[in-house]
Amino acid sequence: MPNTEKLPQALNGEPVTADAIPAAVTAGTLRYDDGSVQIFNHDGSTTYTENGKPTHGEWYVDEDGRFCSFWPPAYRACYTLTWLAENGTATGLRFTEVNNGSRFDGRFQ
Repeated sequence: MPNTEKLPQALNGEPVTADAIPAAVTAGTLRYDDGSVQIFNHDGSTTYTENGKPTHGEWYVDEDGRFCSFWPPAYRACYTLTWLAENGTATGLRFTEVNNGSRFDGRFQ
C-alpha cells in the first residue's frame, strides 16, 4: 500500500519540488504502463523489475534539484518529475528525461 499521506497536496501535471522528491519516489512501488515495477528506497538504492528480471541502481537529487538515476556500469540520466494526481491526491509520477524528452508514468500500487 502506498504511503501517500505524507505527500503534499498535488495537482495533476504540477512539478514535484526538489525537497518533495525523496518522499515522492519512496511513497510506494511504482507500476509503469508496460507492467514493469520500481521500488525506490530511502537509502538511494532502487530496483527496477521488468518481465521478472530485477536491475539494481541508485537515485539522487542533483544540485539543480532534479531527480537522477545511475544504472551500473555507466548509464546516468536526470528527469523532471511531475505529479499524477486525482482530486488533489498524488496517484503517481511522470518522469521526463532532461536530455531527450522521453517520458514514462508510474502509478503507486
